[in-house]
Amino acid sequence: MNQLESQLLYPFGDQLPERGSVVEVAPDVFWLRMPLPFALDHINLWLLRDGDGWTAIDTGVDRPEVRAAWEQVLADVVLAGGSSLKRVLVTHCHPDHVGLAHWLCARFQVPLVMTTGEYAFARMMAAALPGVDGPSAVPHFERHGLYDPVLLEQMRGRRNYYPSLVPAVPEAYTRLQDGQEIRIGAHGWRVITGFGHSPEHAALYCVDLNLLVSGDMVLPRISTNVSVFAVEPEADPVRWYLQSLDRFAALPDDVLVLPAHGRPFRGLHTRIAQLRAHHAARLEEVLAACSTPRTAAEIVPVMFRRPLDSHQLSFALGEALAHLNCLFFDAKLQRMTGPDGVVRFAAS
Repeated sequence: MNQLESQLLYPFGDQLPERGSVVEVAPDVFWLRMPLPFALDHINLWLLRDGDGWTAIDTGVDRPEVRAAWEQVLADVVLAGGSSLKRVLVTHCHPDHVGLAHWLCARFQVPLVMTTGEYAFARMMAAALPGVDGPSAVPHFERHGLYDPVLLEQMRGRRNYYPSLVPAVPEAYTRLQDGQEIRIGAHGWRVITGFGHSPEHAALYCVDLNLLVSGDMVLPRISTNVSVFAVEPEADPVRWYLQSLDRFAALPDDVLVLPAHGRPFRGLHTRIAQLRAHHAARLEEVLAACSTPRTAAEIVPVMFRRPLDSHQLSFALGEALAHLNCLFFDAKLQRMTGPDGVVRFAAS
């Protein structure tokens, strides 16, 4: 456990759900853990008893091993005693959260519940529309100083990356909105939307149970990715993310946080302070590095001091650009495009 983690309380210790099994974290709230084919090798999902059935929160990617794990959970928990799934609620559009929504919704003939921003982006990316597909990232990254022909060719070949993990998205959905209260079983859950990590991320807070399903907005061990992508080059996701953290300020510090990655924890306000300090430090080091003009690609090794594969590099470059954009919009950096067509940032 690192120093930051030691400042948080983990009520379940090192206990983790086995693949295909669940752990009850609160009355009628169950924790599932599904594998991911990335360096971040798992996602936490949640099953909530919902009257005579169940609500699933997030789904995992569409891979055979994830379907197999779900089959076990469905047999042992959801279908046991003649109950069924009543809806699939998805926090946001990233593949590990929405990948199997189409399968679960079709199997049980139940609605998909998401915010409009997340649903729209999921539909666009599953269709591999230009602007949100892999090849669209290439000119975006070239413009920001990525020259490696091998990496660029790998990115060109990732047209079907999202559809390979999310082959379909249901053609209809039920809208979630900020501040809305939805009833799941005996309890009300308030929707708290957030921005920066994804278009309109939905977290869920239950005052009765003192639980927060935080999705990717608040994670115990890592900071969630905030990136500038080709489809929205003028985005300011670092600022949007930090502003979104304010929306959790009124929650009690002893709320049990159920994150998408890592272990359930208590110490929400401590973790939010850590996340703010993390981004403040990154902004300071990026600003210092721009004492001479720098591209976003040149900022990547300043922020990420480890080898990165092409998948990780795409997020790292997007995050480097996010911090550069934040400083640019704060007028702490200038932004200029050289005769080579490459964008560089320098201290004002």
